[in-house]
Amino acid sequence: MQQTFTTSGRLKQFAIILIPILVTQLALSAITFFDTNMSGKFSSIDLAGVAIATSIWIPVQTGLSGILMGITPIVSQLVGRKQEDKVAYQVNQALWLSILLAVIVLGIGYLVVPGILGAMQLEPEVRRVASQFLAAISLGIIPLFAYTVLRSFIDALGQTKISMIITLITLPVNVSLNALFIYGFWGFPRLGGVGAGIASAITYWTVLVIAIVIIHKKHPFTSFGIFHKLQGMSWAAWKDLLRIGVPIGFSIFLETAVFAAVTLLMSSFDTATIAAHQAALNFATTLYMLPLSICMSLTILVGYEVGSGRTKDAWKYAKLGIGTAVILSLITAVILFMAGRQVAGLYSNEPEVVALIQHFLIFAIFFQISDAIATPTQGALRGYKDVNVAFMLAFLSFWIIGLPVGYVLANYTDWQAFGYWIGLITGLAVGAVLMLMRLVKVQRKFARQ
Repeated sequence: MQQTFTTSGRLKQFAIILIPILVTQLALSAITFFDTNMSGKFSSIDLAGVAIATSIWIPVQTGLSGILMGITPIVSQLVGRKQEDKVAYQVNQALWLSILLAVIVLGIGYLVVPGILGAMQLEPEVRRVASQFLAAISLGIIPLFAYTVLRSFIDALGQTKISMIITLITLPVNVSLNALFIYGFWGFPRLGGVGAGIASAITYWTVLVIAIVIIHKKHPFTSFGIFHKLQGMSWAAWKDLLRIGVPIGFSIFLETAVFAAVTLLMSSFDTATIAAHQAALNFATTLYMLPLSICMSLTILVGYEVGSGRTKDAWKYAKLGIGTAVILSLITAVILFMAGRQVAGLYSNEPEVVALIQHFLIFAIFFQISDAIATPTQGALRGYKDVNVAFMLAFLSFWIIGLPVGYVLANYTDWQAFGYWIGLITGLAVGAVLMLMRLVKVQRKFARQ
């Protein structure tokens, strides 16, 4: 990365950082998409089972990964201050922390998941698929968390193209493994939705190995010496990382967990409604990759400019990113409105399920417009290392406003399952406005300093 002096220069650097991140996020989302899509083509029972399993897995995975992503603003600000010699130590500590978090997740998961699934009103086969999917994917938790640290390090240096290449290599690996383990091609066992969990676990190990090789051998990563010396664990370093990472992780957890809560609450509806909700949510998550990628780009760019003491440039990047997200959200809204039935048909061959998916997608349009403001704004705030207020606003948006409103609409009005989506849209819209106000306040504070 380098200092920019003109609007065109900022646009160019923003695009250089953003486009590979977007491709990477779309590819990562495609892994979940193919898990859901290919399981749904196997049967609606497998689609519902994978839906329940991912509603438990995704909040944990994204929340703890968010904690580890706290290394991004740390590294970007160190690079902005020309303190590259301190980077390897910070990355090593983050790797140790990733292993510890993974072990804790495995231990807690094996203790509590059976009870959670047992308490839900699920058909026995749906419960079996969900349980075995979680057991399979748990084999990939350690490499997934370690890769999150390495990818955050790569991206913080502005080398987002490398992350893109790694992910694009592993995407066909995951799809191929899905074909083998879900459908039983070439003599492999025909496992249905459970096979998607096995395929994902193997993919996580593959992506970690590729990242380690690249960082160890390719410039500019070799100059940092990440793997040249084994650093001992340091609670002081973990404390600094957790101070930034925990609010980020919990903000992400609160957002993903509320969707998990909605999916679990929907277990009282029939299997077709659960499957349709999950399919629509899966596609909405794919659209979410646009604002999320801009969010991650702004964390890197704003962090670099703040570390260099150029707060005016940091603010210009923030406005550029948020404006871009809003424009893209309006474009995707038009496309989704016009092609909703075709999108629904990607997830199921059953007419009843397709019709329900199409209805859910209408609400996804409004949801992603609010996301276009809230998510990039969070990314800019992370670049300033201002993370605590964003965490509280996430709690307010989803758990104080969104879920309660959704529950009332779903259970006491004719909206039924759609009421949950209306509630979440309401909460996110309020959060987006408050988040934007916080960013303006933080920028003014840094400008005065």
